[in-house]
Amino acid sequence: MLRDPFDIHRKNAFQATAFQTVQQIRTTAAHVGAAAIDMSFNIPKNVPNFGAPHRDLEDRAWAALSRGKEGASRAFTSGVQSKLSHYFDDKSLPMYKDKPYGHGYGTRRWWRRKRVPIIIVALVSLTFLWLTGFFGGSGEKRPSTSKSAWSWLGMPSIHKAADWDQRRQRVVEAFELSWDAYSRYAWGYDEYHPIAKTGRNMAPKGLGWIIIDSLDTMMLMNLTSRVEHAREWLSKSLTWDQDQDVNTFETTIRMLGGLLSAHYLSNEYPNLAPVVDDDHGKPGEDLYLEKAKDLADRLMAAFESESGVPYASVNLGKMKGLPSHADGGASSTAEATTIQLEFKYLAKLTGETNFWEKAEKVMEVVDSNGAKGGLVPIYLHPATGEFRGSNIRLGSRGDSYYEYLIKQYLQTNKQEPVYEEMWDEALEGVRRHLITYTEPTGYTIIGERPSGLDGHLHPKMDHLVCFMPGTIALGATGGLAEAEARKLPSWNKKKDDEMKLARELMQTCWGMYKAMATGLAAEITHFKIAEPPRPESAPHHPPADFDPNPQASWRQDFQIQPNDAHNLQRPETVESLLYMWRITGDVKYREWGWEMFESFVNYTAVEDGGGFTSLSNANTIPPLTKDNMESFWLAETLKYLYLLFSPNDLLPLDKVVFNTEAHPLPRFDLGRLFSTGWKRKPRDAHGNIVGKIESASA
Repeated sequence: MLRDPFDIHRKNAFQATAFQTVQQIRTTAAHVGAAAIDMSFNIPKNVPNFGAPHRDLEDRAWAALSRGKEGASRAFTSGVQSKLSHYFDDKSLPMYKDKPYGHGYGTRRWWRRKRVPIIIVALVSLTFLWLTGFFGGSGEKRPSTSKSAWSWLGMPSIHKAADWDQRRQRVVEAFELSWDAYSRYAWGYDEYHPIAKTGRNMAPKGLGWIIIDSLDTMMLMNLTSRVEHAREWLSKSLTWDQDQDVNTFETTIRMLGGLLSAHYLSNEYPNLAPVVDDDHGKPGEDLYLEKAKDLADRLMAAFESESGVPYASVNLGKMKGLPSHADGGASSTAEATTIQLEFKYLAKLTGETNFWEKAEKVMEVVDSNGAKGGLVPIYLHPATGEFRGSNIRLGSRGDSYYEYLIKQYLQTNKQEPVYEEMWDEALEGVRRHLITYTEPTGYTIIGERPSGLDGHLHPKMDHLVCFMPGTIALGATGGLAEAEARKLPSWNKKKDDEMKLARELMQTCWGMYKAMATGLAAEITHFKIAEPPRPESAPHHPPADFDPNPQASWRQDFQIQPNDAHNLQRPETVESLLYMWRITGDVKYREWGWEMFESFVNYTAVEDGGGFTSLSNANTIPPLTKDNMESFWLAETLKYLYLLFSPNDLLPLDKVVFNTEAHPLPRFDLGRLFSTGWKRKPRDAHGNIVGKIESASA
C-alpha cells in the first residue's frame, strides 16, 4: 500500500485501500480504454537536442534526410489514449546517447477473459470518483507538482532504517508512472515530451525506440501486462522495412540489444513477466529473435565500407550504409567499437558467422592503427580505417570503446585474451596520461587531451565518463565480489590499485551530483586543478564525506559552466554504483543511489502525472525543464536503480554482461564455430607497432 509519511493530509485507511485497487487495475484499464482513470501520462516527441556551442562539429545535429508530409492530428480511438501522427518535410536523424550536452495483472489479454465482475468495476469506479472529489467528498487529488512528488510515490520516511525491498518498489512505481504516461499519450511513438504530453516518430511508421528499449526492464520488474502490450505492438505494428536513415550505433545498442536481451530474459527467466508465445501452433517461433535478425540483416549494410569500419548511419529500407552527415564523414570511434557484444551474441544464437566476423573486424582495424598508450582518438575514417585527429577522451565518442574491451573479454568467458590485453593497456594509459587531482581537495578525475597525449590536459569530465568506476571494478574482479576475488591466485597489486582507483573515481562522480543545487549532475563538469597537473602518483587525500555546508571548501573543486548544467537522466553514475555495491559490499553506494532517486523524484517529476523529464538547468531550484523523457531513463537509469536495490543474485555480474544501453546478455563459450579471427601486430616496449602480420581472417 502506498503511504506518504510527509503528507499531513493522509488518506484514511479506506481511501488508501481504494487507491491501491485503482493502481492494480491501471494496466488493464489502459488496454481496455478506461480513460476515466485520471492518471496523468505522457508520450514521446523529439529525440533530445544535445546542441552545445562548445562542441562544434561533434555536436551538430544530423542533416535532414527524411521525407514525408508535415502534419499532425490528434484523435481518440475507441475511447483509449490519444495518438499523434507526425510527418515532417525537414525530418532529421536524432542526436543520441553518445553526444554530451511488482507483478502484472495477468497473462491473458482482457478480451480473452471470460468475465469481469461488474460489481467490482462499479465499486472501483465509484471509489475513484470519490477520491478525486467528484462527489465533493473529502478525497483529495494526487499532487501534480514535483514538490509533492513524494505523495504519489509513497516514499518511505528518511528517519526509518533502509528497507531495500520497499525502495525497490518505489523505483517500480516511478517506472510505471513513466511508462503509463507514455502509453496513454504517445503509444507507439519514438519520442516523448512529458510536459507537452505529445510525441513524434523518428521514422514514418516508428522504430519502437521507447518500447523496445524498455522491454527487459519491464520483464525484470515482472510487469506482465505491460510486456504483453509491448509484444502486441511489436507483432502487429513494428516493421524495419522503412526508407529511413538511422544511426548504426544507437540502433544497435538500443533496438538490437533490447530485442536480444528480451529474448535472453524470456528464456532464462520464464517466470518473470510470463507471456503466451507469439505464434500459436508454430513451435520455435520467437518474436524477439525474429525482429532482431531482420534488423541486424539491415544494419549489416553499414559495414560495407572499404575498411570494414561501419558507416555512422544506415538506411534500413534500402539497406545502404551512409557516412556521417557531419565530422567530415568520419565515424566516432566509440560508436564503431560498441556494437560487438550485440552482433556476437546474435551470431551465437543463429550460427551465422557473418555477424561475428563483421563486428570483430572493426577491432582489428582499430588496433592496427597502433594507438599510443592504449588510448584512441575519437574519430575513424570508414574509407581508410585510420584515425582522424588526435582528440583523446573517455567522454562522448570515446567512452564505450574502452567499456567494450573488458566486456568482450568477459562475454566469451575469458576465452579471448586479446581484449583483456587491450583493456589493460588502455587503463594503464588512462593512469599515465589522463588521471590528475583537483584542488584544494584532491579528488581523482579523468581529464581529456584534445591535442593528443603530448598536448594540454583539460580538466573536465562528461557525465558519460562515470561508467569508468564500475567498469574498472568489473575488470579487476571479473564480476565476483571483491572478497571472493581476492582469494584467487590471480589477485595482485595491480588489481589492488585498480580497486582503489575505482573507489576514488566513484567518489568524484558522486561529487558531481552533490555539487548541484538539485542533487542531479550536470552533463559536463569542469574541475580546478594545479598547473602543471599533478601526476597520478601524487599524494591525495580527499575527505570521505561531502560537507553539506554551501561554503564548504570542496565545492571550489567543481566548476559548472552554464551551457553544461543540463541533466538528461543519464545512467552512468548509478550504473557504476550498482557495480561498486555488488563488488565491494559497501552500503554507501546503495545509499548514494537512493539519494539520486530522491532527487529525480523531487525535481524531474512532471505535474499531472506526465512522468519524468530531462532538465535544461539542474543547478537552480526550481530547475528549468527540458520536456523530454529519454528512452534510457527507462532502459538504464531506472533499471540500474532497481537492480541496485535488489538481491545480488538477480542478474549476477559474473554471469552476464550489460551492453552500453544496460541490456543484459549472457556470457557464453566460443564453441567450435567461433574464434578470435585476428591477431595483434607485434609491438615494442613502448607499444609502437614494429612489423606487419596478416589477419587470421584474411
